[in-house]
Amino acid sequence: MWAINIYKMTKTTAKSGNSATKDDKKTVIKKFQTHAKDTGSSQVQVAILTQKIENLSAHLQTHKKDKHSRRGLIGLVGKRRKLLRHLQLNNKAKYQEVIKALGLRK
Repeated sequence: MWAINIYKMTKTTAKSGNSATKDDKKTVIKKFQTHAKDTGSSQVQVAILTQKIENLSAHLQTHKKDKHSRRGLIGLVGKRRKLLRHLQLNNKAKYQEVIKALGLRK
C-alpha cells in the first residue's frame, strides 16, 4: 500500500486485518507438516492456500468492486482444487484428514 506524501512517496506498513502474517503462515505449516522440514507437501500447500482464500474473501466482503483481487481469488481456488484432487488420488487418508481439519467439504 503506497501513501502519497507531499515530499516523498513511502510504502506504508500498516497491518490490516485481512493480510496474513509470516507467523500465521508458520503456524499453519507446523500444523500440517509431515516432518520437521516439510514446507511444500500437498497438505501444507492446501492449508496455506485456504488461509489466503479466507483472507481474500474477507477483503472482498468489504471491497466488492475489487475485480483484480477477485481474479486472484479464483486462481487460488483453482490451484487448491488441483492440489486436493492430487491428494485425493494419491493419498486418501491424508486427503480426508486435510478436508476435515480445514472444514472444506460438507
